[in-house]
Amino acid sequence: MEHAISPIEPETGLSEAEANRASISRSMGRWRLMVGRRVLARLAIDNVAPGLEITHLDVLDAVWRARPEGEVTVGTIAEMMRIDPSRASRIVADMVTRGALRREASQADARRIIVVMTELGNKLMLEIKAVKRGVIESILADWPEEDVTAFAGLFDRFVTSFEHVHLAREKENAGRNNEPPAP
Repeated sequence: MEHAISPIEPETGLSEAEANRASISRSMGRWRLMVGRRVLARLAIDNVAPGLEITHLDVLDAVWRARPEGEVTVGTIAEMMRIDPSRASRIVADMVTRGALRREASQADARRIIVVMTELGNKLMLEIKAVKRGVIESILADWPEEDVTAFAGLFDRFVTSFEHVHLAREKENAGRNNEPPAP
């Protein structure tokens, strides 16, 4: 059953600043539902690699993003995905079996095993990123380019600020509980 998308009614009795923040909050709620359902990732999987699961994409993405920082280990992947290392290891093993990742000895320390993207893994990531960009392009197709430019900068700024607030709160909570902050 499809639900009609109706415009958001502004709340009455608010100042313009309060109304703007309330509108952002409502939009974030709608966005959270879309992100929570992993709409974009599911579309990419359907179009590029129907046999994969979302966690497979998450592992590939973690390896892709961590590569510039140096060698990627299962521990690195677990931290980035905020999952237990044993779960990360199982997902990596599955992706090794599928030929998207491979394990090899670290060049810096041969006792350490690192995770490397294969040609297939690179191809999958490029195709998935292309599908995601295509969806974003279709969403922004009727936007004036100056709006897209402004939104790109403002959205990145918003997400970066959100990350900073989140990390500060995690540090504060960890300090109260004498626990190290989550990565």
